[in-house]
Amino acid sequence: MQGTYKALESYKTETGNSLRLVKKEISDLPEGDLLVKVQYSSLNYKDAMSAKGFPGVTKNYPHTPGVDAVGTVIGDKSNTFTEGDEVIVTGFDLGVNTAGGFGEYIRVPSDWAIRLPTGLSAKDSMILGTAGLTAGLSIRALDSFRGITNTKSIVSGSTGGVGSVAVKLLSHLGSQVTAISGKNSQHKLLQSLGAKEILSRENFQENVRKPLGKGVWDIGVDVVGGEILSTMLAAINPAGAVACSGLVGGAQFESSVFPFILRGIALLGIESVATSLEQREIIWQHFASDWSISLNDLAKEVDLENLETEIDLIIGGNQVGRVLVKI
Repeated sequence: MQGTYKALESYKTETGNSLRLVKKEISDLPEGDLLVKVQYSSLNYKDAMSAKGFPGVTKNYPHTPGVDAVGTVIGDKSNTFTEGDEVIVTGFDLGVNTAGGFGEYIRVPSDWAIRLPTGLSAKDSMILGTAGLTAGLSIRALDSFRGITNTKSIVSGSTGGVGSVAVKLLSHLGSQVTAISGKNSQHKLLQSLGAKEILSRENFQENVRKPLGKGVWDIGVDVVGGEILSTMLAAINPAGAVACSGLVGGAQFESSVFPFILRGIALLGIESVATSLEQREIIWQHFASDWSISLNDLAKEVDLENLETEIDLIIGGNQVGRVLVKI
């Protein structure tokens, strides 16, 4: 297919990376079986790091970030999909070193994509995006280990992408949720998502004895790592579990064996980038059916022209909820 398309491109300058809207040739897209016209993307922290040129994310610039995309199939050389199919692409190398969802077209291997399930709109799939997939994987792991209904749960980073979806989903599934947040101005949002209790980070850490304190919660979703994860492990009830997927609070944490050998709790690692298509399909199908949740209070919609402001917010730790990117 010939023609041009619009994309948000990050490029290197003498003072660091900058962003610009550009017209690119569809023929310049990377090799791949599947050509997709993108309807929506979403903003994740990895997108912001790629856009700003953080080391260890994207190797070569100029580059179009966007680790999430939903759109319509234009063509598929593998014959896995037919023209007009709606597909979701998240993770793998999309938006990292492969031109991503912040452009009107993507071209990727067909085995990076799944069909948009019936019951889930394209818009809602990208309000969820990688953050929703990660939250969903966390909840499914906790449900398999301990169960969700009639539990007391705790969520760190609760105003961010993964955390806000986790609060909403846990509440939807019948858990009494405590949200940890450093943003005092967002209590109403957290309550609207279903949080029954809201703790500041300082209050949470000051009132839990480590390495083993009083058991308070049955399950936890941690997207922060570091000291927050250490504290959470010390406050989980016997036979409970914590699903961990982030490190914004630090890649290292301290613990003893006591929570594990005296209470039998589990620390469940969650990874969404290279998760199998089968696991992805299970999570997306849940969101289209029994995990169907109202997402309007989670998202702010922007276009490519206004995305740089949101990128600066998320890098500064000031982003709340999800940013839906209309392409």
